[in-house]
Amino acid sequence: MIASVLVANRGEIACRVFRTCGEWGIRTVAVHSDADEHALHARVADAAVRLPGASPADTYLRGDLIVKAAVAAGADAVHPGYGFLSENADFARAVRDAGLVWIGPPPEAIEAMASKTRAKELMGIAPLTEVTEADLPVLVKAAAGGGGRGMRVVRDLADLDAELAAARAEATSAFGDGEVFVEPYLEHGRHVEVQILADTHGTVWALGTRDCSLQRRHQKVIEEAPAPGLTPALTAELHDLAVRAARAVDYVGAGTVEFLVADGRAHFLEMNTRLQVEHPVTEAVFGIDLVALQLRIAEGHALENDPPRARGHAVEARLYAEDPASGWAPQTGRLHRLAVPDGIRLDTGYTDGDDIGVHYDPMLAKAVAHAPTRAEAVRRLAGALERAAIHGPATNRELLVRSLRHEEFTSGRMDTGFYDRHLAALTEPAPDPLAPLAAALADASTRMGRFGGWRNLPSQPQVKRYAMAGGEHEVRYRHTRTGLTADGVRVVRADAEQVVLETDGVRRRFDIARYGDDVHVNATRLTALPRFPDPTAQHAPGSLLAPMPGTVVRVAEGLTEGSAVRVGQPLLWLEAMKMEHRITAPVTGVLTALNALPGHQVAVGSLLAVVRET
Repeated sequence: MIASVLVANRGEIACRVFRTCGEWGIRTVAVHSDADEHALHARVADAAVRLPGASPADTYLRGDLIVKAAVAAGADAVHPGYGFLSENADFARAVRDAGLVWIGPPPEAIEAMASKTRAKELMGIAPLTEVTEADLPVLVKAAAGGGGRGMRVVRDLADLDAELAAARAEATSAFGDGEVFVEPYLEHGRHVEVQILADTHGTVWALGTRDCSLQRRHQKVIEEAPAPGLTPALTAELHDLAVRAARAVDYVGAGTVEFLVADGRAHFLEMNTRLQVEHPVTEAVFGIDLVALQLRIAEGHALENDPPRARGHAVEARLYAEDPASGWAPQTGRLHRLAVPDGIRLDTGYTDGDDIGVHYDPMLAKAVAHAPTRAEAVRRLAGALERAAIHGPATNRELLVRSLRHEEFTSGRMDTGFYDRHLAALTEPAPDPLAPLAAALADASTRMGRFGGWRNLPSQPQVKRYAMAGGEHEVRYRHTRTGLTADGVRVVRADAEQVVLETDGVRRRFDIARYGDDVHVNATRLTALPRFPDPTAQHAPGSLLAPMPGTVVRVAEGLTEGSAVRVGQPLLWLEAMKMEHRITAPVTGVLTALNALPGHQVAVGSLLAVVRET
């Protein structure tokens, strides 16, 4: 019997595993980097062990230190979570060699399937060894790991070498393995996968299908179960192929077999020998706890001959601290509040007041809705996200809501090119025009003295300015004998936390939360601006500012001050949250300043370079 589990991971998945362990009466052990000393997963575990490391990004890749931590803490089993070392066969062996239970598949199965190149060979598929113009577009892909890291789409043969180098660098940073390969890129396929579960007694379950077609940078954003619109024959084929892949490597535990479905055909992509981020939708539909089943299988228990029946539909949305309209740039800062309405499952590694750092993936949480039908589940999730309290840095919340309500998604006709086609429209600013006024009235209500702030003689209105949705908004209001007023609306109520406004006979309520200069009005995020802007806080035209804190990993070859550059040309690359972000020339011209050098740490807003237009 397993009595104590160390989770060799961090954040949301560590908290998720700890939750099931707690329900089972199993003690929990967390490991953490210096950057994660106060992270939620380190706080909720029964014990926590610091992992020393050269950098926070590398800490969770030190399998030797994690095994030592498990032994020191008295754990008798290790759960790898997802990412980091979860598909590392050497780590699995090291856990077993230390006399610990490995809650995962055998190392041999990991070796056979965790490398995407070897997995394809096992399934009789060969990657491209030589690329010609006729093969384009192609996808450069990391052989190890997942999550979109180490992946690049190449549409021009001249870009292939550079993208191969970039993919290798990103894969090495994320997984400690720089092997990449090239395969054809199907632009309008659907990403469909099958959850499998296998015990040590020869039983393999295929637990339905999941559709994960809505992706950004090859990383999933919205997932659902079952995959909509598949014929019974295609579903059966997917199940058969998934079970065949599992049996081919004597698989044990939870895993996922991924496919690209195009023109009614299934194309094998890879097998992930671990629990997937999107496993909650399968849990919701089948009424099971996959982590609990992983524990039972690791203890040697047998599965029932047949899996439980599927019921209803489930949809999951990944909430990221990022700006989709700015190249999906990750965001950092204090997460003041995170709460969703009742009836929605929220898996997260954060709690109110936690800081979002620069070292790890920017996913804040996964919100999951389950309902009898797909339409009900989608509507429920979109409404819950719209009403959620998410106070802190910018997130992709609005994108998620609009995606869930997009006709292409609601009709089940989406594919992996969804955001390529619709991102501009989905991120078009649509600020609530009354939000700035509500923020100003809430602020004014806290500053009104005992006489209400009115004056004997008419005066000019009070003026407040806010930054909202990429623009500046100015609002005007007055203090009168009867309270606060504003043109065009009736102020029904105004206090520090709530404002009620009436326009054309319709009342609307605005919930207000203020954190310094940042104000959250319902789902709208604003920043209060000074009345008199600082004229010195300007940058020269063509200035390139760091969109996020991170590390300069490289500068374009041969680039120096005085170099001629063209609009869109990559100038340098920043690494933040385990992903590389390309900084390009805003105009065609001459590079007049280059302040960034490889290895430099930069803060958000730092001046990286200046390009003078010619």
